[in-house]
Amino acid sequence: MAFKHNLIIIYLNIKLYILEVILLDLIVQKFGGTSVSTKERRVMVVNKIQEAINMGLQVVVVVSAMGRRGDPYATDTLKNLIIEENPNCGLRTLDFLMSCGEAISAAILVSTLDLYGIKAIPMTGYQAGIITDENFGNSEILAINDDKIKAHLAKGEVVIICGFQGITKEGEITTLGRGGSDTSATAIGVALGAKCVEIYTDVDGIMTADPNVVPSAKIIDEINYEEVFQMAEKGAKVIHPRAVEIAQKGSMLVKIKNTMSSHPGTVIYYHRKNGEGLYSTQPTKLLTAITHKDNIAQISILMEDDLENDSILLSKLAAAAISIDMINFFLDRKVFTVENSELPLLTRLLNELNIEYKFIDNCSKVTIVGNRITGIPGVMATIVKALAKEGIRILQSSDSHSTISCLVKNEDAKKALNVLHEAFQLHL
Repeated sequence: MAFKHNLIIIYLNIKLYILEVILLDLIVQKFGGTSVSTKERRVMVVNKIQEAINMGLQVVVVVSAMGRRGDPYATDTLKNLIIEENPNCGLRTLDFLMSCGEAISAAILVSTLDLYGIKAIPMTGYQAGIITDENFGNSEILAINDDKIKAHLAKGEVVIICGFQGITKEGEITTLGRGGSDTSATAIGVALGAKCVEIYTDVDGIMTADPNVVPSAKIIDEINYEEVFQMAEKGAKVIHPRAVEIAQKGSMLVKIKNTMSSHPGTVIYYHRKNGEGLYSTQPTKLLTAITHKDNIAQISILMEDDLENDSILLSKLAAAAISIDMINFFLDRKVFTVENSELPLLTRLLNELNIEYKFIDNCSKVTIVGNRITGIPGVMATIVKALAKEGIRILQSSDSHSTISCLVKNEDAKKALNVLHEAFQLHL
């Protein structure tokens, strides 16, 4: 009996070893809604998957719901089926419905792969072992039990996983919020120890600015996690900040690529203080990109410096879930920004507290992103000079060790972006 038991243990250890060897060369590919929205584009997705297979890689694919707002199976379209009828529908019910979009994408992509002789299997977030907290609509991943994923990979199958979704320990379906499929992809990549996570979209990579606003914007070949995180936080629609955080913590190499082209895309890399890890091969530039976020309101509260009153105000804002930014507290006034959508709630709260205030709405936060630019002589001077030359007024500014943000009127934002892009020669 003991001999039989030992044989079983040996067998399991050999199986585990073989499985680990097989999974050494593994890649995670994430395809957004536009990439899987039509038959022609799904064929392009198949080609990307086949290329990875031809390189001897095991492939895990994460998919978003098909298309964008207005398309039949897009997430927002599914959500509106309920919201238009019942705006107060519970988040649990919304998550239950919105998780269907990715399931449709996964099933159709597996069917397409089958036509091309590629063995694949669809998996929901639950089946893929993605465990989340209970914050419906914006859940965070707590753990990934990757046993089933590895088992299917060991059979030579491509695993197609529904992005944007998971399940609680109690078995409730959850979604991960905006950009959730990016988050799924990087989390799965880290859990499986993948060589790389490739995030496919409809652009050739991360650009120095939004090309729809700044025609001279160019592709960024390489960028570090902190810079791309700041870009995403400050309004650039490149990759979700939460996905960047997960990738950075796991030292995961990420590439942003175009499903519809062979462009090498943008590599997001990681630096380690001890000299290990991935490093850029390109010369380090002072500035990397410029981005913006529109529809911002600036609030000026006219009140004398009082620690107790300041504490009461901030507590009230937190209780009302009002997020404030670009915070400057002076002896005679408090200045900060909120999104335009939060302005009605904020002004109602300030009126209830009998606090005197004024505001400027419809502003834009324009941000330059670079590698530790704070304190570098001449950066702010270049910004002020370039904007002043075009008659653009800076309403407020703020900075961090890798960003400088300027608040301008919405109507000045496009010109400000182009002027600063030119002033810092980001087009070169």
